[in-house]
Amino acid sequence: MVPHLITALNGPINELEQRILESMPAIERWFRLEWMEHTPPFYSSVDVRNAGFKLAPVDTNLYPGGWNNLTDQMLPLAVQAAMAAIEKICPEAKNLLLIPEKHTRNSFYLSNVQRLTQIFNQAGLNVRLGTLDETITKPTTLTLPDGGSLTLEPLVRTPRRLGLKDFDPCTILLNNDLSGGIPAVLENLHEQYLLPPLHAGWAVRRKSNHFQSYEEVAKKFAKLLGMDPWLINPMYSQCGQVNFADGTGLECVQSNAEALLAKVRRKYKEYGINEKPFVVVKADAGTYGMGIMTVRDPKDLEDLNRRTRNKMSVIKEGQEVSEVIIQEGVPTYERMNDAVAEPVVYMLDRYVVGGFYRVHAERGIDENLNAPGAAFVPLAFAEASHMPRPGEKPGVSAPNRFYMYGVIGRLAMLAASYELEATDPDAEIYE
Repeated sequence: MVPHLITALNGPINELEQRILESMPAIERWFRLEWMEHTPPFYSSVDVRNAGFKLAPVDTNLYPGGWNNLTDQMLPLAVQAAMAAIEKICPEAKNLLLIPEKHTRNSFYLSNVQRLTQIFNQAGLNVRLGTLDETITKPTTLTLPDGGSLTLEPLVRTPRRLGLKDFDPCTILLNNDLSGGIPAVLENLHEQYLLPPLHAGWAVRRKSNHFQSYEEVAKKFAKLLGMDPWLINPMYSQCGQVNFADGTGLECVQSNAEALLAKVRRKYKEYGINEKPFVVVKADAGTYGMGIMTVRDPKDLEDLNRRTRNKMSVIKEGQEVSEVIIQEGVPTYERMNDAVAEPVVYMLDRYVVGGFYRVHAERGIDENLNAPGAAFVPLAFAEASHMPRPGEKPGVSAPNRFYMYGVIGRLAMLAASYELEATDPDAEIYE
């Protein structure tokens, strides 16, 4: 069940796979040294696109909400990684407070919370769920599609700590990306570990900062392998002060799109790629595949119809879009049963614990697949995805391809670690 690459342009990727496999000891050592200097995000997921001529991350999520899409075979790995992560933070921990998203009626999302609870239970923690939803004033049980249930409880805040009635956790794990802002109840917790930190939430975080950090990581990694960083790095630019509803600031988006398309064209020419380049304009903050559009010609931005303007002007929790990132579009040439597919890599601490394919039968190779109608296929990563098989011909071995995806996922995770350090409001400044 491995999606197949359907492009004649897979020469560079096969070459990249070969190079990555041959350099495996050097790559693993390089990561090890980086993790001695930097702290990985507690957990993360990365959307990867394989164009055959380029393999790059297009989005990094620090509050992954698809743990239910991982297969049972991946669980032992996730539990082990969770143990390692908790040991580093609070070795004596026995209680973990998990705070999910507010939209608790989505059964797929609830199954994800159930799976996270299971992982941390098996890692040796009592897990209970606290909700930011102020309408829930007493323990409330929700039934899940598989017959299981989850109990959401109201949060109890004391001057210095956060917990539930008769439950005092050492660690608080957010599975809520704070798109709607930072709730007061989470601020000034100096005695407990809050993971990820508040500045990892979309109230503060920006994709442009992430891809700036990723560019730095990609250059270092490319130097190690002696290759062009462009092969693994999507170019980008950023515009602030944009209002899609009334059309102001769109000339900034247009001129940046034009400049970026020209850069991509030059790269395509250099590599002999006869494709029409495109860019993706997306909200600089936020998730769920909202506020995203594909632009093939900058002139298209001159006369956006009302539907597109509306779609681009608000994201999750009704937040208005005022900043956008313009990113080089990386087409995906992976197909599963004729439907376009992209791999999503899941990580806990610094370990790849699994992943799945996001598959969308109604979307094109240059479109966002994180949209209603997407299906998730975990089978491809069902074998231990991080054990490569050296000596196999490039492009034919699934474990090799997944090892390669794991490397790209970890590069994006390392970039997230650089990004969180650079944007930490409490960082000590050494002159």
